[in-house]
Amino acid sequence: MPVWRLCGSLRSAANAKIHPAGTKLGFRYMSKTCRAVVLPRFGGPEVLQIRTGVEVPDLKPRDVLVRARAVSINPLDTRMRSGYGRSIFEPLLPLILGRDISGEVAAIGASVRSFSVGQEVFGALHPTAVRGTYADYAILAEDELTSKPPSITHVEASAIPFAALTAWRALKGTARISEGQRLLVLGGGGAVGLSAIQLSVAAGCHVSTTCGSQSIDRVLAVGAEQAIDYTAEDIELAIKGQFDAVLDTIGGPETERIGINLLKRGGHYMTLQGEAASLADRYGLAIGLPAATAVLLKKQILYRYSHGIEYCWTYMRADPEGLDEIRRLAEAGKLKVPVEKIFPITQVREAHGAKDKRLVHGKVVLEVD
Repeated sequence: MPVWRLCGSLRSAANAKIHPAGTKLGFRYMSKTCRAVVLPRFGGPEVLQIRTGVEVPDLKPRDVLVRARAVSINPLDTRMRSGYGRSIFEPLLPLILGRDISGEVAAIGASVRSFSVGQEVFGALHPTAVRGTYADYAILAEDELTSKPPSITHVEASAIPFAALTAWRALKGTARISEGQRLLVLGGGGAVGLSAIQLSVAAGCHVSTTCGSQSIDRVLAVGAEQAIDYTAEDIELAIKGQFDAVLDTIGGPETERIGINLLKRGGHYMTLQGEAASLADRYGLAIGLPAATAVLLKKQILYRYSHGIEYCWTYMRADPEGLDEIRRLAEAGKLKVPVEKIFPITQVREAHGAKDKRLVHGKVVLEVD
């Protein structure tokens, strides 16, 4: 996504409000309040509060009200809790965190045609959404949801969409990968990396990846042809040949250098670690977002002329086509994001604490009773 478009998304989020009950748009449903995990201020896991009586907004015409059964914890959730995106979200506190969800449709907006009440669905909100999914009831747009395959549980389904859509936007929306191409995933052991490997393998690509020793077996099991333990091997010596696309889930200067140098001319380097939000936090929206645009343009021009490649910051965005393929692959058992630990939503502080302390390296899911 170009930074100018991201800027628009961030400004939209900054202007958004959690609409009070009784607004004129939307399908009306019986319950006007629910339980939710609320973030009243930025800080450690202890700032998270479970509140009852949290207002549930009326639905807009294209909205779907989802009764949550499971929601997963993404790195974005813990970073936002700690203050990432402060320049955008601080004026809007308290927030409800959470992006992923799996559950049942409780109500639909007047224009929704894809879903019916009682249907099992899963999906993910945009990164800048103000009202998240850590709640009994969450509101998502129709194009942010798809049917949950009956072959997977709500816990399994909730771990997939945000990570898989992030990978989808990079691979299909930006690099437009195709059969026979070579892809390098830097950091293949995480949820986005694992999703990228599986999506690329399903597209007929040849995938190499880097990861820690604990993830070697896992990435090979989902289809990577080569797995390099970055803690024990020299990545540039271990990898042979060049690639059509590199997805860098780490985003540091060293992985950027390696990824750029391993690309063919005409290839795409994509990093998840764009600097728009961090620069906005440091300098404020008025200076930070234009500065981020300038940084991105400078790198795009530099690498286009020095290496003949395309450089991109990539972000998750809802994509109905992507969600449909993600659903079909998940149903066929070809796309999985393993869940390492499950907590009840009432133990959300403990769950966030475990992620902060790196006690759980894999995916963590909150079950909603």
